[in-house]
Amino acid sequence: MIQDINIADATIYVGTYKKYNEGSLYGDYLKLSDYASKEDFYKACRKLHKDEQEPEYMFQDFEDIPRSLIGESWLSERFFEVRDAIENIIEKQKPFLIWCNNGHRDLSQEDIDDLISDFENDYIGHYDSEEDYVRELIEERSDLSAFAKQYFDYEGYTADLFCGEYWSEDGHIFYNS
Repeated sequence: MIQDINIADATIYVGTYKKYNEGSLYGDYLKLSDYASKEDFYKACRKLHKDEQEPEYMFQDFEDIPRSLIGESWLSERFFEVRDAIENIIEKQKPFLIWCNNGHRDLSQEDIDDLISDFENDYIGHYDSEEDYVRELIEERSDLSAFAKQYFDYEGYTADLFCGEYWSEDGHIFYNS
């Protein structure tokens, strides 16, 4: 599940296709926080599989990496850039990855600083329910009397707003930009 990802804890089990085809699962988990760049990571992969001339790496398992940044035999050129940028918004990592995962953006293609800026514009916050957010919106309005707020159709207004202008997942509210 995307919201359970903590990119700071990203790990990859690195084997090779040659070993796999020979019936061996030999490899090891490499923690990506130990490497500053993709080059450093692949240097560690070469050291791990130094018994092969030109190893073709096989990423047999991985954890805490968004799907758009890894495949069975590749790690995105952008992984380390994304990881480092996300560390600056670590308290908002979960909603950021939810936002990216919902088709709003592509971590593997788009500029990470632009993504974070757009996310910051779209992210409203975490609420117990969509209606709780709407209640807060209405409470902030000065043009409605306490009497009007008492009889306001919060449920209907919530349904209207979340049909287009807003969306939510796992308690996180976003503006549809």
